[in-house]
Amino acid sequence: MDRDIIALSPSTLNLFIECPRCFWLHMNKNVKRPRGIFPSLPSGMDIVIKKYFDIYRVKKTLPPELFNKIEGRLLENQILLNKWRNWRTGLTYIDTEKGAKLYGALDDCIVDKDFYIPLDYKTSSSTPTEIECEKYYGNQLSCYNLLLAENGYKTTDFGYLIYYSPKNVREDGIVEFEIKLMKVNTDIQKAKKTFYDAINLLLQDKIPAVNPECEYCNYLLTDINKYNTLF
Repeated sequence: MDRDIIALSPSTLNLFIECPRCFWLHMNKNVKRPRGIFPSLPSGMDIVIKKYFDIYRVKKTLPPELFNKIEGRLLENQILLNKWRNWRTGLTYIDTEKGAKLYGALDDCIVDKDFYIPLDYKTSSSTPTEIECEKYYGNQLSCYNLLLAENGYKTTDFGYLIYYSPKNVREDGIVEFEIKLMKVNTDIQKAKKTFYDAINLLLQDKIPAVNPECEYCNYLLTDINKYNTLF
């Protein structure tokens, strides 16, 4: 069956991990999970933090929240990093035989000797635990390391998350943040297996079974017979 190239990102692979059925519907039928209004504050914070890190990149030093906490330096090539930050021009891993690719947009990158380590900014109401970080973002950072490795860069078996969580509002209206750096273990081979498992699922014409642990699947169970007639 002729089809366009299958383009997957760390976020779509997260959906595959969470619920194969929702993933299959999202990719093959363009039936997406309903979502509420997308909050604009996190994306605004992301832009501000990138500009903040870029100031220290020019200075060729680490920002205070990283200084003496990690080995290495910020990737100094701003032009290259700008490409990597854009999902249209960022790192890709392409399997021409399968007709599929993995793409991703890095927030930042640490260079330690000749090793490249992904660094991702996060903004949340509170800082999660190390177990929660690995559970929710282990695949994302593993995919980033896979992309780096497949493009010829030496990688490690970990990546970094840096969390900015609101802590206090001063009398002058300035919001103070709690900042925490988290080191997350990564697994390139696991990320690659997830990528190919997802591709193989998408190549199947039959919709996957209902996932009893998925709240979206369970919601549809109330009228599953009518729902299945659509596909």
